[in-house]
Amino acid sequence: MARYTGPVYKKSRRLGFSLLENGKELAKRPYAPGAHGNDSRRKSSEYGIQLAEKQKIRLMYGLNEKQFHRLFDKAARMKGQNGYNLLCLLESRLDNMVYRLGLAKTRKAARQVVNHGHITVNGVKVDIPSYQVKVGDIIAVKENSLDHPAIKEAVETTLTRPAFVEFDKNKMCGKFLRLPDRSELNQDINETLIVEYYNR
Repeated sequence: MARYTGPVYKKSRRLGFSLLENGKELAKRPYAPGAHGNDSRRKSSEYGIQLAEKQKIRLMYGLNEKQFHRLFDKAARMKGQNGYNLLCLLESRLDNMVYRLGLAKTRKAARQVVNHGHITVNGVKVDIPSYQVKVGDIIAVKENSLDHPAIKEAVETTLTRPAFVEFDKNKMCGKFLRLPDRSELNQDINETLIVEYYNR
């Protein structure tokens, strides 16, 4: 299955969940698209609820089905809770780290910034969005990309960053300090349903 590149607002309304994590998609029309989108009588099966939860997190982080399933298998082999492990692996992706540091406005934009070779990890250029960043790694903007308008605009407009990263605006670099606590991640996600979906 290819990565979804269609309208994010429509998908957010279909799932009843802000994929951009800012709520703008659901502000005006908090119901599914289409003629029957506002019909509250529709009910989902248990499988449908699990599938929707999986789609929410997969689309939010911008992965295709094969990538997401592979990441879940990796999380299942790790010690601890599968659902939390999965979220940590997703948060540790380089494109997500670029987004969390405020070097891009959205994860989709962060993916493009990484793909175009504007980012270094520990001083080495990395252009693979799925690269797994380790705790303690330094993520920085490449020297000849410091004046990139999209990156500069994103940095200027980012007001808050999560506590598990730190960012130096002068040096345009940040550090992955630690794995995030579950309380620091999106509370509208129920990762248990995703575990149930793959273990059914």
